[in-house]
Amino acid sequence: MNRRSPRRLRCFPSLRAQLVVLSKMRSKCRYNSRMTSAPVKATISHALLQQVDIRVGTILAVGDVPQSKKLAKLNVDFGDHSRVILAGLKQERSDLSSLIGKQALFVVNLEPRQMAGEISEGMLFDLGYDDGIRPVLAVPEEKVPNGTRAG
Repeated sequence: MNRRSPRRLRCFPSLRAQLVVLSKMRSKCRYNSRMTSAPVKATISHALLQQVDIRVGTILAVGDVPQSKKLAKLNVDFGDHSRVILAGLKQERSDLSSLIGKQALFVVNLEPRQMAGEISEGMLFDLGYDDGIRPVLAVPEEKVPNGTRAG
C-alpha cells in the first residue's frame, strides 16, 4: 500500500478552500478584472524609448497646491538630487501622507512645466488612471537605491 496517497488526498480540501477564498477575494477587488483593454498605441523605435529617463525616487514630503483641486506637490529624492513633482492625486486618495517614504517610478527628463502656479520637474508614473480605475503607483518590486534607472 502506498503511504503517500492518504496525505495527497488530505491536501485537496485545503486547496479547494483556498480556491474559494481566492475567488471571493477576486470578486471584492476595487476594479473590474474583466475590463476591456485599450488599443495598443502606435509603434515607436527603441531609440525613442531610450530617450525617456525613468528613475526610482522616494517621496519625502507631500504638500498642497492651493490653486488646484487635483494637484499635490511631491518632494522626491533621486539619490544625487531631489525634485518637486506635481501629480493629480488629491481626488484619488484620502490620505496623501501615506505616500511619504514610498518609492515610485518617475520620468525625470521632461521639460519643467508650470501648473497651477507651481513648477513640476518631472512626472509620476501611475497605473490605471487612463483605464478609469483607481490609480496605483508604479513601484519597484523591492527597495532599490534612489535614482535607479528603469530600462
